[in-house]
Amino acid sequence: MQTNIKQNLWGGYLFIGPFIIGFLAFTIIPIIASLYFSFTSYDLFSAPQWIGFDNFKEMFTNDPRYLHSLKITFIYVFAGVPLRLAFALIVAMLLNTASRAVGLYRTLYYLPSLIGGSVAVAIMWRNIFGDEGIVNLALLSMGGIDPVRWFGDPTAALWMLIFLSVWQFGSSMLIFLAGLKSIPQSYYEAASVDGASFFQKFFHITIPMLSPVILFNAIMQTIAAFMTFVPAFIISKGTGGPLDGTLLYSLYLFKQGFEFFSMGYASAMAWIMLIIIAILTSIIFLTSKFWVHYESEGGGR
Repeated sequence: MQTNIKQNLWGGYLFIGPFIIGFLAFTIIPIIASLYFSFTSYDLFSAPQWIGFDNFKEMFTNDPRYLHSLKITFIYVFAGVPLRLAFALIVAMLLNTASRAVGLYRTLYYLPSLIGGSVAVAIMWRNIFGDEGIVNLALLSMGGIDPVRWFGDPTAALWMLIFLSVWQFGSSMLIFLAGLKSIPQSYYEAASVDGASFFQKFFHITIPMLSPVILFNAIMQTIAAFMTFVPAFIISKGTGGPLDGTLLYSLYLFKQGFEFFSMGYASAMAWIMLIIIAILTSIIFLTSKFWVHYESEGGGR
């Protein structure tokens, strides 16, 4: 009996061994190393030198590009995430029907999210918003509106990235759709009997019942938005231009680490990003008690 237990234990260790090794080698050890490097001056080619909090002081007192990248990223997150969630919810409500083709529609709408982080999509997006791209051609056809210089105006370039993030709404849409399916139809039927309008049903039934899903999507999309890298890198050709208009935080972190070879500084930036995400996530959680509805707790939290 004792022998069988030991054999089962060794068998279990053998199966989980690859995961544990990978988790230690590619997650835990790099996290600890980056924390150490954040307090050093390290250029990847020589031994790191301990400098204490100098990297963190440099960010906020002597690096205007860092502060600018932080500003650009906050605009990207606070403009893109609400638009993305709103668009995902609208499409989810449209697809929450009994149509025979609804399965096909769901797949088609999810495809942009499935391939949205790829280099090919970023290149396609760059061509769509080019000087002679389909967007400017559409503007010209609408009463002769002047084309927008998407790659010459920092504000326009940033909004081009935001539009791309909104277009990749598929994952949020599927989660919203699952949440909509869980709302009992009897609630809507009772509201209809009482003469409630569409908007009354939406704000008094759909939103409260969907609020836990909204909370989950808001947190996940906020974290993902802060880590956006590929679209900014490809569309700006790695420069963050024009005039640093698309210099998102992750892109500037990459440039510091692998273009300027300031890996210590890049590690410090990564930890500041972690702190910012943790603070925003905590704020969302703390404020959720005022707007998230949990049916198991008697209609509120």
